[in-house]
Amino acid sequence: MDLQEQWDQARKRTEVIRMRLQDLATFDATAMPYIFLAESSLHQGDTVMRRGQVVIQRPAIVLPNLSPQFEGFEFERDWHVSDEAVATFLLVRGVQFPSLKYQHQHSSLDVLEQSLDQAVEQFKQRLTRAEDITTGLVIGPEAAWQFSVLLMVGTLVIRSAQGDVRRILDDWYRRRRGA
Repeated sequence: MDLQEQWDQARKRTEVIRMRLQDLATFDATAMPYIFLAESSLHQGDTVMRRGQVVIQRPAIVLPNLSPQFEGFEFERDWHVSDEAVATFLLVRGVQFPSLKYQHQHSSLDVLEQSLDQAVEQFKQRLTRAEDITTGLVIGPEAAWQFSVLLMVGTLVIRSAQGDVRRILDDWYRRRRGA
């Protein structure tokens, strides 16, 4: 499957089951842990589970608008395209990520011997019992997990934007009064 087909599959089949409750930090890096679940393409009835986190932070250099930096998403390994090519691919399709650094940190990949529906219920209950308000739970196509995770991250970025503007203006007014 090419990049366009992967994107189409992720757009159609990604579902954010549970979103991080807290918005992104306005002035600091935010770690967004996630659990990604997909039906196994190798063993019918099993579920593939990925755990990881995406750290969203301001880059060390000032970037032009709409120039996100993606790192660690394995685009090169899985689809033979660079991180920059994926950013351009998304931009051409009208998907705009702010000029931040999105660093994927993978922690585990497992196959669960249960259906996707069973796995979703199990992890929803685990996260609720643990009172975990930071971990996102997302399902999507196994081969396009990167796009599913980015769609979840993008949803959080959009949700956080209004609060960010307010916090930035409050900080600016506070500094101006103190000067």
